[in-house]
Amino acid sequence: MSLFTVEEARAELAHLRPVLAEIVALRADAAELATATMPGGRPTTLGGLPELKAAQARLDDLMTRVQQTGAELKGLAPLLLDFPSELDGVPVLLCWLEGDDGLHWYHRSDLGFAGRRRLPG
Repeated sequence: MSLFTVEEARAELAHLRPVLAEIVALRADAAELATATMPGGRPTTLGGLPELKAAQARLDDLMTRVQQTGAELKGLAPLLLDFPSELDGVPVLLCWLEGDDGLHWYHRSDLGFAGRRRLPG
């Protein structure tokens, strides 16, 4: 596992923004299609089972792309990314949550999201 500096993680996040935006859009489409394909589900103009399978396959591809960067995809709804790092010799995860305008948070590796703190500076 490689570690990111704060600057590297911010650059990677900027590079991933279009991928993350597509994940968010596909996530919504897949949820609507999944509901529509259930017995008694409300029809949707997005399609049916073939479109759901295509959306799920594309989501899998996009999530793999994210993980290949070294970032850890921790949640899909809401979208949550962690970038392994170190601050003052302590293992941390630089943390981005869907809706954040940038990478401004971290938490110790052993604490998880509940230990989320603002990055210094």
